Amino acid sequence: MTDTNETNDSKFRMILLAAKRARQVQSGAKPLVHTTARKATRIAQEEIRAGALPYEVLEPEPSEETAPEAPRKGAAPSPKAKK
Repeated sequence: MTDTNETNDSKFRMILLAAKRARQVQSGAKPLVHTTARKATRIAQEEIRAGALPYEVLEPEPSEETAPEAPRKGAAPSPKAKK
């Protein structure tokens, strides 16, 4: 799933996005919008509000814990199976 410029879905996502962008601005990245703000966090927030900061939401990959366990060739049986 890919969402672009829809920050209303999660305040947490907006905060993470703004924090990451603020670090980029502090490191020397040019602002994507014209602003009079001097602080990196404020610049990042204005970029998000203006829709100038694209982002992508990736689906989580299934972990080994949630994936069904298939026996592997040549794998030793689990200790629980020995009973």
